[in-house]
Amino acid sequence: MSVTPQTNTTLPAIAEALRQHDDFVICGHVNPDGDCLGSQLALAHALRALGKRATCLLAKDDPIGASLGFLPGLADMTPAAAYADEHAAAPAVFVAVDVPTPERLGPDAAALHAASALSVTVDHHAVPERMSDLSYTDPDAASTSMLVWELAAHLLGEEGRARLPQLAACAYVGLVTDTGRFQYQNADHACFAAAAQMVAAGADPAGVAREVYQSRTLASVQLEGIAVSRMRLLREGRVAVSWITQEDMARLGAAKADAEPLVDVLRSIGSVRVACMLRDQGSEVRGSFRAKDDTDVAAIAREFGGGGHRAAAGFTLPAGIEGALDAVTRRLEAVELGEDAA
Repeated sequence: MSVTPQTNTTLPAIAEALRQHDDFVICGHVNPDGDCLGSQLALAHALRALGKRATCLLAKDDPIGASLGFLPGLADMTPAAAYADEHAAAPAVFVAVDVPTPERLGPDAAALHAASALSVTVDHHAVPERMSDLSYTDPDAASTSMLVWELAAHLLGEEGRARLPQLAACAYVGLVTDTGRFQYQNADHACFAAAAQMVAAGADPAGVAREVYQSRTLASVQLEGIAVSRMRLLREGRVAVSWITQEDMARLGAAKADAEPLVDVLRSIGSVRVACMLRDQGSEVRGSFRAKDDTDVAAIAREFGGGGHRAAAGFTLPAGIEGALDAVTRRLEAVELGEDAA
């Protein structure tokens, strides 16, 4: 089934298209976060409730942080490369969630996406072009999992959706992580209304908070101390930049997920409007931006080949830590900072 790519369609139209098929692959972006994983798994639970076959793929065979290990269905996710090796035929339907471009799928998943009979995107990243046959993108949505939650209602009816606590739990994790525990600028009335529906359907806010935010490893807390000790405050304290090295990670036995909270630590300083955290990965450096005014850090990230949201974005630079630190510092010294969102 081949259809003409659309600039945007509707969730009811996507639900109707999905009902016509029985075999699905659902994939998110490389380096998946809570919204990506929660959206994938929530959609899989909805499709399986209809008697469909749904396989959730990991774009790359990277370990998932322990803080998200409790997500219902996570243990059954399959690396895209392994799926491709085991299946001679391309999937009937490839659904990309929380991913705006084929490049963010990684090469293995992108090849499956291109070869599928029908490709679908559900996302909340603003991009000029759509990558799938059917696409629904709402940049005003606080998380992609909110859109998947709405899509599930079109697939199952609101009463059917409300009977699936696993679906609600996964969607809630996506929402709570992409709003920074409902602290970011995207935490609007619609997201609180959706959260209330998810909790009514079985999501456990206290349990999610305990798993995601109150189960940090000792290595993560030790990395925080290193990041704070190295922090550079620029622009009269309105910009914070710090970094950690491969040696730091190895010495502490830290995993990639242990470094994820660090940029929000920098952001939490009262004077800081924009924070950037750099993590050395050997041949490249992974960077994370956060803003708590209306500075568009996604635009800055795009200059470095990355992207994301206005208040939260990321990028990867093919450089050493010193080169990346110099490039980012020079850019942040020159960027026009926004007005305080408060």
